[in-house]
Amino acid sequence: MGRKQIKCHGDNTRFDEIADFIYNRFGNKIKYIADVAGGQGLLSKILNKKYNYMSEVIDPRGYQLKGVSNRQGEYSKNMAEYYDLIVGLHPDEATREVVESADKRPVLIVPCCNFWDRTQKLGSKELVSAICAYFDNAKIKYEIIKFNFKGPKNIGILTQ
Repeated sequence: MGRKQIKCHGDNTRFDEIADFIYNRFGNKIKYIADVAGGQGLLSKILNKKYNYMSEVIDPRGYQLKGVSNRQGEYSKNMAEYYDLIVGLHPDEATREVVESADKRPVLIVPCCNFWDRTQKLGSKELVSAICAYFDNAKIKYEIIKFNFKGPKNIGILTQ
C-alpha cells in the first residue's frame, strides 16, 4: 500500500525533492523548520516523518493535513529566531518576509509569484534576480539551486 495521493497544484514530486535537499544539506545540524505558506503541509509531513525534523506549517488558510503541526496565521520575519531553517516553497504573499528572515536564519526559498515588487511585472527569472540583488545588497551569502521537479518555478535560493 503506497502513500495516499493528496491533490495539490503543481508537481507532487517537489515536496520529496525539497525534503531530500534539506536533509542532504543540513542533516542533523537543524531541528526546527518553518514551512511558510505550506498549505496542506505535505512538505512538513515528509520532513517530520522521513527525516525526524520538527517542521511546522505557518499559513493563514488553516487547512493542514491531520497530524501536521501548524500555526494558522501570517508569517513574519520576527518569527525566524524560533526556527533553525525558514522554507518558502512557493510562499506567495509571504515572499518578502521569508527573504528578509535571512538576516537571522538560513532561508530556502523557491519563489513563484511576484509578491516581491508589485510596482513592476517580474517573471520567474526576474523575480529570482531581484531576490538575489536583495541578498547582495544585504551582504548575505547565497546559492542558486535548480530543482528537478516540473514547472518553470523550480529555481531555489539558499542562504547561509
